[in-house]
Amino acid sequence: MGKEEKDLQEKDVEIIEGEFINISQSTVRNVEGGHVEMQQVGALSIDGDRIESTQSAAVLLRGEEVRLTQSVSGVTISRNMALNFSLSQLSLSRGEMSVNRSAAGVIAAGTVRAEKSAAMVVLARNVEGSITTLLDWKSALALGAVVGGVWGLLSVFRRK
Repeated sequence: MGKEEKDLQEKDVEIIEGEFINISQSTVRNVEGGHVEMQQVGALSIDGDRIESTQSAAVLLRGEEVRLTQSVSGVTISRNMALNFSLSQLSLSRGEMSVNRSAAGVIAAGTVRAEKSAAMVVLARNVEGSITTLLDWKSALALGAVVGGVWGLLSVFRRK
């Protein structure tokens, strides 16, 4: 059995599966593979062991090793992740996350190594480097309590 390799360029594809996938200047709905490389791709869902994304956009990225370079992602889930000049709304990593001149909504990881980056909330055991956060864990907890209280009060008034 040989290794399955797929190359796509300037195509619109619904679903692609393979061991080694190289996609450039295309749109894809769903990608599943071992090693996925993307350059200038728009995708809905990407699932792979190793994902490398350059100048691409994806809604959901899920893999063991994820590297985003000049890319945008809605939700990124991985064991180890690297964001370089990228934006990710929700970044979840079980291991280490490297954030280099990037922005994120929520970062949750075991260890975060950052350089000149920004995030709304960072949840990590260890944070190394320079990252600017909008809310620390105490502020996020207080904001959640206030929003929950206001929501509960409005629901009581709505019933009457």
